[in-house]
Amino acid sequence: MRFEVPQFINVPDKLFGPFTFRQALYLVGGAGIIFILYKVLPSFVAIILGLPIAAFSLALVFYQPNGRPFIHMVESFMLYSFSHKFYLWRQRDVKPGAEDITQVHTPFPEEGALPEEDKREKISDLAWSLDILDFDN
Repeated sequence: MRFEVPQFINVPDKLFGPFTFRQALYLVGGAGIIFILYKVLPSFVAIILGLPIAAFSLALVFYQPNGRPFIHMVESFMLYSFSHKFYLWRQRDVKPGAEDITQVHTPFPEEGALPEEDKREKISDLAWSLDILDFDN
């Protein structure tokens, strides 16, 4: 028995010509708001208020920044605008038994003084160079 596997399930269906149902709703909603403005307000004011609404409606349908629908950008903007953004930095107290960072680091040498050589650094440098030579072969 053969089964057909659905393909292209992430592509929305085109219901109204080249538009999906959601895109058609954006266009009809924008046109409806502009129509209501035109009937309620004087023509000049309706045109001034209708242009940004038409631009927003058309952007929702056609504009895709970075290949994602514009509504995702609008949603992210709204979530960021109305979310909690109070950041307070507090210096943490040193817990008992924890190392004090100021004592871990050695002080800077005097200007012009040669740094003391640490044997552990020499050994790790030698081991690293041997590993590099081993990988080349």
